[in-house]
Order: sequence, then structure tokens, then C-alpha cells
Amino acid sequence: MNDKEKVIEEGKTLAWLSYLGILFLVPLLVKADNEFCKFHVKQGIVIFIGWVIVNILWAIPFVGWFTATVCYVILLIVSVAGIIKSVQGEYWKAPLGIGQLAEKFKF
Repeated sequence: MNDKEKVIEEGKTLAWLSYLGILFLVPLLVKADNEFCKFHVKQGIVIFIGWVIVNILWAIPFVGWFTATVCYVILLIVSVAGIIKSVQGEYWKAPLGIGQLAEKFKF
């Protein structure tokens, strides 16, 4: 097993938590030195910010309700896909600009 495979194997036990809201803090704090965890945590942070924005949108009658509902479904699908990919040990770049935004985080 090479170094990259070892990092993935150690990281995937917690990386999936990155896509469950505020639980992105668990892999961030427990496996702070694991690159695989950091990769998924960064995407999880962007998705979490998306959830916060969607909840704010929900306060706007009619247009906000419709927009928030569509965004909820999209964020749920992306979160489930992220969980599946992280458990499978894949570096998966989330669509819709999430992956690009996550790459801008430096930690």
C-alpha cells in the first residue's frame, strides 16, 4: 500500500461526515493532518454554507419557498453523492461550483 492509498484509507472513516452539516467539524478536528479528509471537509463547508443560505431564502414568501425547495433537493443530492464518494475513497470534485469554491480554502 503506497502513501496515497494509506491516507485515503485512514481518512475515509471520517471524511463522509463532512457532508452532514456542522459535522464537518469532526473530521476537520480529528484528522486535521489527513489530506483526504481536508479535501472533503472543504466541500462540506461550502455545502453547509449553501444550507445556511437556503434557510435564509426560505423566509422569503413564494419565490423564496420555491427557490429554497429546489436548492434543498440539489444540496441533498450533492451531499449524498459526496458521502458515497468519500466512503468509496474517491477524490470527487462536487459539481455546480462547489468543488471550485472549496479549492479556494487554504488550511
